[in-house]
Amino acid sequence: MNAVVITEFMDEPAVAVLSARLETHYDPSLAEMQETIPALLENAAALIVRNRTLVTPALLAAAPRLRCVGRLGVGLDNIDLQACEDRDVMVFPATGANNLAVAEYVVSTAGLLLRGAYQSTAAMIAGAWPRQALIGRELSGRVMGLVGFGAIAREVAVRARALGMRVVAHDPHCPSDDPAWVMADNVPLAAVLGLADVVSLHTPLTDATRHLIDAGALAKMKNEAVIINAARGGIVDEEALAAALASNRLAGAALDVFETEPLTAERAKLFEGLTNLVLTPHIAGVTEESNVRVSALIAQTVLSHLGENG
Repeated sequence: MNAVVITEFMDEPAVAVLSARLETHYDPSLAEMQETIPALLENAAALIVRNRTLVTPALLAAAPRLRCVGRLGVGLDNIDLQACEDRDVMVFPATGANNLAVAEYVVSTAGLLLRGAYQSTAAMIAGAWPRQALIGRELSGRVMGLVGFGAIAREVAVRARALGMRVVAHDPHCPSDDPAWVMADNVPLAAVLGLADVVSLHTPLTDATRHLIDAGALAKMKNEAVIINAARGGIVDEEALAAALASNRLAGAALDVFETEPLTAERAKLFEGLTNLVLTPHIAGVTEESNVRVSALIAQTVLSHLGENG
């Protein structure tokens, strides 16, 4: 009888905290074998996932005693929220626990892309000395453009400003009198795209934001600008981005999230041969430190909801 089922990787001490109070089934490989998950949920009160386990109506139907879903992260597009609400299953994201990790990823990757000098190792080993070709740009004095101005974007703004960048942002859901706007100029989306040297995306994936950054949006950006998506796959039209990079319409890009995850070899051919591109496997929010914070928060939240945190 599994009271808690954990289907993706979690910090071991947090798993131990759960196991000390509740019968816990922990198998981080379950997301690769989702057909096996329903059988484990017959008596489960809590399910803990990351971004790959699909919490669907069918999965919930196999878990009649389920009371909550803990999300080791913040994105909820893999969880059917309406189906959870219909069954009185609470959904708990790890809000705030990985903000710093994502913000550091964005700012450090922005520096990597603008400097453009850090993918020269193979040439150097081959005996080349491409000094003139690798004279890049500094972050200081450049413009950081944020599409979305929530908690993570604000952490990016703090770090970008500390490095001497001007920050512009667009977020129709953030009131114009929000005190956070002291850190950024509140401008329309078109202005963010046109002004920014670095565009960083910080919106959820919704019908309104799917392919928000399409060929038309990319055409509004400076030729020397770079774009970073560490938010959600699908916000960027990947084919349009690949075409813009291939034609040097943009100086560079970094993608940590993809329309198809995991990124398949077939889909990755879209990016083959592009040297002004950084691809990472959805790890912007995952550091050793953030994993500890996220896991501890979800463990305690689940225990509290189940009345087991005494």
